[in-house]
Amino acid sequence: MGRQGEHKLNRAERMRLETAPDDDVQLMLAFQQGDESCFDKLFQRHKRAVINFALRFTGRAEVAEELAQEIFVKCFMARDTYRPTARFSTWLYRIARNHCLNEVRRQDYRHRTEPLAEVTGESATPEQEAGARALRRRLAASVAALPESQRTALILCRFHGMSYDEIAATMETSVSAVKSLLNRARGSLLKRLAGHLEAHDEL
Repeated sequence: MGRQGEHKLNRAERMRLETAPDDDVQLMLAFQQGDESCFDKLFQRHKRAVINFALRFTGRAEVAEELAQEIFVKCFMARDTYRPTARFSTWLYRIARNHCLNEVRRQDYRHRTEPLAEVTGESATPEQEAGARALRRRLAASVAALPESQRTALILCRFHGMSYDEIAATMETSVSAVKSLLNRARGSLLKRLAGHLEAHDEL
């Protein structure tokens, strides 16, 4: 008898699994069957991206790693809810988004942001470095000021390379809604960053 919560694949799910572009789904299914080493592989593969997601979503460098660990704990505990009908990353970022939303809604997060910790160019001058840091601070503040749905769509698209379809699945909305959110988010950022974009082509 299989373990409680074990998910058996139907024909449509098997077809989706067979055409999966990576082996994340296979690792997650093996983890559901009790192989915890597979979850360790998923953690090592995605932890940096989840830390960056938490950093960009909250604007708080000092808590990003802790939030990422909490997100993976939630994934571990929710393993039996996973279904291989979409990319593993869609399920992962849905959990990450919900966890970060709960965190930023806390009262002590209002008006508290940190610069996004990104690596600058290989041979940047001190002046360029200072300009890049100033732009990142302004970008972090601008992203943090976006409405939550716009912020999520922008981060998943701009920084994590998700397609419209993947973002829609992660946010549980339509592709047209995602496009609208991205258009509004980009419009808001362009207005806020207009004075810096000529010198720094970050967007």
